[in-house]
Amino acid sequence: MGPLKGYRVVEMAGLGPVPFCAMLLSDMGADVVRIDREGGNNPLGLKVDVLNRGRRSVALDLKSSQGVATCLDLVAKADALIEGYRPGVMERLGLGPQECQARNPRLAYGRMTGWGQEGPLADAAGHDINYIALTGALSAMGTRESVVPPLNLVGDFGGGALYLAFGVVCAMLEGKSSGKGQVVDAAMVDGAAHLMAMMYGLKHNGQWIDHRSSNLLDGGAHFYGAFECADGEWVAIGSIEPQFYKLLLQGVGIDPDSSDASQEPANWPKMRERLQAVFLRQPRAHWCALMEGTDICFAPVLSMSEAPEHPHNVARETFVREFDVLQPAPAPRFARTPGAIAGPPPAPGEHTAEVLKEWGVE
Repeated sequence: MGPLKGYRVVEMAGLGPVPFCAMLLSDMGADVVRIDREGGNNPLGLKVDVLNRGRRSVALDLKSSQGVATCLDLVAKADALIEGYRPGVMERLGLGPQECQARNPRLAYGRMTGWGQEGPLADAAGHDINYIALTGALSAMGTRESVVPPLNLVGDFGGGALYLAFGVVCAMLEGKSSGKGQVVDAAMVDGAAHLMAMMYGLKHNGQWIDHRSSNLLDGGAHFYGAFECADGEWVAIGSIEPQFYKLLLQGVGIDPDSSDASQEPANWPKMRERLQAVFLRQPRAHWCALMEGTDICFAPVLSMSEAPEHPHNVARETFVREFDVLQPAPAPRFARTPGAIAGPPPAPGEHTAEVLKEWGVE
């Protein structure tokens, strides 16, 4: 039912951002077939890998000529291929862009790496934290005293998988009109840098400095940040606009017209201490009852155990239980062609015979 129904994607089995990209495409209705090695590969030892949901698995020995030939036969019937190996690996397998597009000139060939297909670091190993470090993003996150890695959301999934999915869909759309395929070079370092566009714009205009917790959105401003409550739980405040800030001050009992309560940067450190002292007087539930649903721009800081039970997330079905696993639902949402989780993660090679027959591969 999804908007990508009718599109076929070959996914070369890997870790992290490529499976996440494949999950996105599958959630939107694409027929995604993962090429697994015979026997599979599960380095994290997961019983259920949510990132592998919604697609079918074909097991091939890509070290054999027959396995490569079968893979190329599948590529010939696909709209896109996505892979996340180091530069040159697919070429050495005989499955590089040249070989694949010789079989399928309209193929969108999506490549996911950390450093990109070329450049001084292209052949080096790395992980999310390294890629976002090189873009200026990691330096901007944390406290004044310490850098704090933001999970692996900025590089792997935000700057990586989302950009790969966007690039592949763009290439498939363009191929509809041109009749030609192309290579999509999705590097996490490029995507993470692109996500920093707003901050680089602010820096150019003199509204961002290279010191953590000194800027509007990095915890420097007292009206945009997290505060601990009396019970050790936390709340998040984003009262940036003056009218919302006024409501915040009124809610905590501070005179919004007093000079020492202004939003001027000179007042940020003192007002943060003042607000923190107020929030520490009551438990989180008190502040939720007082502020949640108002224009203060407020939310409780929920744990992963709490978030699925919040009434807003329940009402929107932001989290769903599929194959006995509570997990995020497909996003974004479409009015006519909603996405859906097509099924549980497959066992390696579970659908080999089925897919080869359905795709017309001998």
